Amino acid sequence: MSAKRIYVAGHKGMVGRALVSELSKNSNIEIVTASRGQLDLTNQLSVKQFFKSHDVDEVYLAAAKVGGIHANNTLPASFIYENLMISANVIEAAHESDINKLLFLGSSCIYPKFAEQPIKESSLLSGALEPTNEPYAIAKIAGIKLCESFNRQYGRDYRSVMPTNLYGPYDNFELNGSHVIPALIRRFHQAKQNNDDEVIAWGSGKPMREFLYVDDMASASMHVMALEKSAYLANTQPMLSHINVGTGIDCTIRELVETVAKVVGFKGDITFDTSKPDGAPRKLMDTSRLTALGWQFKTPLEEGLKLSYQWFLDNQDSFRQ
Repeated sequence: MSAKRIYVAGHKGMVGRALVSELSKNSNIEIVTASRGQLDLTNQLSVKQFFKSHDVDEVYLAAAKVGGIHANNTLPASFIYENLMISANVIEAAHESDINKLLFLGSSCIYPKFAEQPIKESSLLSGALEPTNEPYAIAKIAGIKLCESFNRQYGRDYRSVMPTNLYGPYDNFELNGSHVIPALIRRFHQAKQNNDDEVIAWGSGKPMREFLYVDDMASASMHVMALEKSAYLANTQPMLSHINVGTGIDCTIRELVETVAKVVGFKGDITFDTSKPDGAPRKLMDTSRLTALGWQFKTPLEEGLKLSYQWFLDNQDSFRQ
């Protein structure tokens, strides 16, 4: 039996690397990748030519322009344009090349700012988005709808998973543009190295967030792709076929900050700067659908933070100041 050829778009990103690692454990899978220098996913012609010249059976679309509140606030045009183009180009090219299975990786930010908690898949498009990352969210919603539309019009099997906040090895630890966990790890590490008395955290510390270790996300993605189509679509409403991926457990940002400080070993004071934006008050995913389909996360938050910090320590020389 010939190996199944799977194209992982975004294989150099945090999620993409975890997917490649997990998929590589199966000897019957051959992974296809292309670096950003080899393939510009925002270029429609290049993407179509890539698919025509590579024999691909399945696609995992993990490529995206991502960042934290600061990056989303300052680069809204970049976030909406690049993510729209990536999704549209890859999904259309996969269809044109008669690839029947594709997995689109979205984000929990697709849901309304004040969605009922925990957030069910049916909350999509039921209210206004969080303004700080609305452009990114709209691009991700478009990706979901592209998958649904190609399924409706052409009978494709294009699936979407909506992860909660992800973290882990190969996260973005740069000083500008990183998400909350890598930003905190780096900030506390530097404070520890400098013997600082205090670390200032953004916001009030009151918002609640859910975090999923990236290897668990890769596991969930493969689980969803392995489901029979009838199981994947069971008990879904029309046009709401995406699946939430998370732990079903959240904590306050204050609790997260204190846990990161503990993991890093920072002993000083922590002050919350309430002049900085908090974002949505709470974002907890309802993961009951995925749980019913047989998947459960494995990595508790503190354990995942320890793994992330160790990776940071092993790779900190490669980060820009």
